[in-house]
Amino acid sequence: MKMQTVRVVQPKQSLEIVDVEALEPGEGHVRIKVEACGICHSDSLTVEGTWPGIAYPRTPGHEVAGTIEATGPNTDPFKPGDRVAVGWHGGHCGRCDRCRRGDFITCRKLQITGILYDGGYAQYMIAPIVALARIPGAMSAAEAAPLVCAGVTTFNALRHSGAGPGDLVAILGIGGLGHLGVQFANKMGFETVAIARGAEKEALARELGAHHYIDSDASKVGAELKKLGGARVVLATATSASAMASTVGGLGIDGLLLIVGAAHDPLQLNSAMLIGGRQGVLAWASGTCVDSEDTMHFAALTGVRAMIEQTPLADAQAAYDRMMSGAARFRMVLTM
Repeated sequence: MKMQTVRVVQPKQSLEIVDVEALEPGEGHVRIKVEACGICHSDSLTVEGTWPGIAYPRTPGHEVAGTIEATGPNTDPFKPGDRVAVGWHGGHCGRCDRCRRGDFITCRKLQITGILYDGGYAQYMIAPIVALARIPGAMSAAEAAPLVCAGVTTFNALRHSGAGPGDLVAILGIGGLGHLGVQFANKMGFETVAIARGAEKEALARELGAHHYIDSDASKVGAELKKLGGARVVLATATSASAMASTVGGLGIDGLLLIVGAAHDPLQLNSAMLIGGRQGVLAWASGTCVDSEDTMHFAALTGVRAMIEQTPLADAQAAYDRMMSGAARFRMVLTM
C-alpha cells in the first residue's frame, strides 16, 4: 500500500512530499491512519538537525491523532478502529533505572516521535502501543492533536506544581503553549494571571480565562504580581530567559518558576532573593500517553481547546514556515 509522507532528507533542507510503501506493524506496534498532526516548534529539531542521533530521511510530527488501521502481534487491548493519539513520548525501554521507577518520560533511551522514528506528517505511521493515548469520543482529531504536546505539557506541569484552587498562578506568554496554559489554569480553579507583551493581547487573554492581565511592555511584571499578592506559580511558556527572570520578583513565599518554554539564552537569577522567599525554579517536560489521556479527558470535560489553523498535508512546508515565523494563531494542524 502506497502512502504520502513528508520527509526531511537532510538537515536544513526543505520538506519533501514523497510516495512510499506503508510499513507493516511489528510486535507490540500498530499502524495508524493519521487524520491530523499538529506542527510544533520542536519539529525544528528534526528539520534543522539539532537533536543528536537523528537518522535521515525522517518524517517529523509528534502531535498525531488518527485511527488504528492495522496491528502487529501482542497489541492488546488496542484493535483496528480505535481512535488514538501519539505525542512527544514515543516509547521507552522499560529496563533502565528511570523506567524501573515508573518514570517513563525520563527513560534513558526515550523514543521521541518524529525525531528518533518517523512521525505524523504522513498518511500513515507506525507506533508502539506504549505510546498510544485514547482520544475521547466527543473530540475531533484536529482538536486532539495539539493536546498531546502543547496541551499535556502545560496541563501536566500545572497539576504537579503544588498550586491549589484559589492560588495565584501566572502564565507567561500567550502563544501555542500559553493560550492553553491560561485555559487550564482557569479550569483548575486558580486565580489566573496572563502576562504578555502589548495591551492588544488583553482581550484574548481574558476571553481564554485570565482574571488579570499584565502588559510586560508597560509595567514591571514582578511588581504587578506582588500587588496581586505574589504568585504561587509562574508557568513560563515564553522562550525568553530575560522574560522569565522578570517574573521572579513577583513570586510569593514558596513560589515556583515553572519552565516549559525552552530558552537558549542563560537564565540569570538572584539566589539571595530565592532563598529569602523559599522559592524555586523547576522545569517540566511533556508527559506519557496516560498523561495525554488525562489532558484530553480534562479538556473534553471543561471545554479547553487549542486555537488551530488547519491545512492539508500537501501544504506542510508553508504551514511549518508559518509556525516558525510566529504568525500562527496558535497551532498549525495538518489534516489528511
